[in-house]
Amino acid sequence: MGKITGFMELERLEETYEAPSARIQHYKEFVIGLSPDQAHQQAARCMDCGIPFCNNGCPVNNIIPDFNDLVFRDQWKAALETLHSTNNFPEFTGRICPAPCEAACTLNFNSEAVGIKSIEHAIIDRGWAEGWVRPQPAAHKTGKTVAVVGSGPAGLAAAQQLARAGHAVTVFEKNDRIGGLLRYGIPDFKMEKHHIDRRVEQLQAEGVVFRTSTLVASLPDDTKVTNWASQTVSPETLMAEFDAILLTGGAEQPRDLPVPGRDLAGVHFAMEFLPMQNKVNAGDAFPGQIRADGKHVIVIGGGDTGSDCVGTSNRHGAASVTQFELLPMPPEQENKALTWPYWPTKLRTSSSHEEGCDREFAVATKEFIGENGRLTGLKSVQVEMKDGKLQEVPGTERVFPADLVLLAMGFVSPIGSILESFGVERDARGNAKSLTDGTKAYQTSKPKVFAAGDMRRGQSLVVWAIREGRQAAHAIDAHLMGHSSLPR
Repeated sequence: MGKITGFMELERLEETYEAPSARIQHYKEFVIGLSPDQAHQQAARCMDCGIPFCNNGCPVNNIIPDFNDLVFRDQWKAALETLHSTNNFPEFTGRICPAPCEAACTLNFNSEAVGIKSIEHAIIDRGWAEGWVRPQPAAHKTGKTVAVVGSGPAGLAAAQQLARAGHAVTVFEKNDRIGGLLRYGIPDFKMEKHHIDRRVEQLQAEGVVFRTSTLVASLPDDTKVTNWASQTVSPETLMAEFDAILLTGGAEQPRDLPVPGRDLAGVHFAMEFLPMQNKVNAGDAFPGQIRADGKHVIVIGGGDTGSDCVGTSNRHGAASVTQFELLPMPPEQENKALTWPYWPTKLRTSSSHEEGCDREFAVATKEFIGENGRLTGLKSVQVEMKDGKLQEVPGTERVFPADLVLLAMGFVSPIGSILESFGVERDARGNAKSLTDGTKAYQTSKPKVFAAGDMRRGQSLVVWAIREGRQAAHAIDAHLMGHSSLPR
């Protein structure tokens, strides 16, 4: 497996970044991937560990030791085939996945993990450069039709798998471009959108039909179609025209912060702010764009979405950027004896933080302050854990200047209209209710209607969406044909 003594002799190699002062001047990707020689050296560190915990740490169960070994032996095309056998879109995960596989790496227990994500990134980028990524249309058509509602990573993965099984697949997307969260939630500096475009071209060559600017919902006759969708299709129409329907929309209902002053101009959800910049980057005119130029920006929420708001605000030229996190600052280094091989809680500093950001931990927002209807500041208070719950610390109130507040506290559920339109039963969290195994895997309370991704499991990672899309495709194929040879 790689070099027998590589894990003892070779150090972990990190991908490098363009300098912060240069990269905040543009919205292009700034990660400098591993060279073939560097990837070879990194792959040589993979241990013949007997039980590859990385496989289970990865939600799509990538066959990581195998493609590491193939890279080490300079068999790049075979490495790509191995990677594609479990992951339809490694160029997405190789850029934006947090790499739970590396947390589970055996070498990570008492050293530094193999750079699995950087190797995956190198494999797929070389695959595209060499022309190895090609359409794989089905040899035979089944005559069955499937509608996929939502074109995020779950919908795209399912559509590709179902098309390769021979089904006629149509993807419905309410936005004007394909990609869902990948398109309008992930900033371009983390993943440029041409990666989506060339996959769409591949899927079209495999027979997938895309219908953009199309909202799937039951709306009253006098309801105007929103500005991001020019037409509607009713669930009844899909039920009549398709043999199966897969719902893969995102968990788009954001968590709100109902404190005094919430209605002041200048307080916005993160997903009002981020998609606008992506649209501008794509060449769209956006006169009402929410911008951070010269403003004191506060981002409430310490996760990836908050970090994306930080990076975008810095590129706008914000006067200052501060990020709030409700919980206390985690340790800089996890206790691996307690956490390995699971995903640990530890302090994570993103590339956006490195570009300029003050981080406040254990802080809660009490009030938004404003003048003449516009935001001018934010009143906060420190909190601490007592008796199992967070409580305010007396005497710690503080006022921050703020011209723009971005709420990035996560998402609670899918927008209810689509599930209500199909009459799908929901779970306690408001997601589509379905199981992931058994004879009715991914099937909702409506026999022809399936659900996968954030629509079913709630807010999660892109890699989990790909996994669910693939598994749902297997379930739909088996439902339609009585059996399935698609990988699960």
